[in-house]
Amino acid sequence: MIRRQALVLLTLVGLLVATYLWLYKIGVLGQLQCGTGSCEFVQASRYAELFGLPVALYGVGGYAVLLVLGLAGLQPRFVGDRRVTRLLAALATVGFAFTLYLTAIELFVLHAICRWCMASAVIMTAIWVLSILEQRSRPSVAAPSR
Repeated sequence: MIRRQALVLLTLVGLLVATYLWLYKIGVLGQLQCGTGSCEFVQASRYAELFGLPVALYGVGGYAVLLVLGLAGLQPRFVGDRRVTRLLAALATVGFAFTLYLTAIELFVLHAICRWCMASAVIMTAIWVLSILEQRSRPSVAAPSR
């Protein structure tokens, strides 16, 4: 239960980071507060969009789905349901793989690092690790019948 609570908290933080990047990308925010780094360069690159949509919007959607699923998994009737645990692990794995791809683009193609993107990558990695640990530690319990 503690892992799932931590996972929900991390998804909320990730959702906030992705929303911040998305709001910048669509012009709601004038400048990214990055300190040092190449946040604006990364966000202005052609890799900051995928299929015509900002990559940050995919992050918002992914984190939102994980948040809703994680919150549902905290409900007493779903705490022991392995389906929720498996779905969380599967979606977190997709998010982690996408994060690896984006980080590789930053490092090896753009040769620039966005601190906000790295924060999101760390958050998604932690969510993935927690979801895998949760899946491995959960005993197999059948879903409650209605």
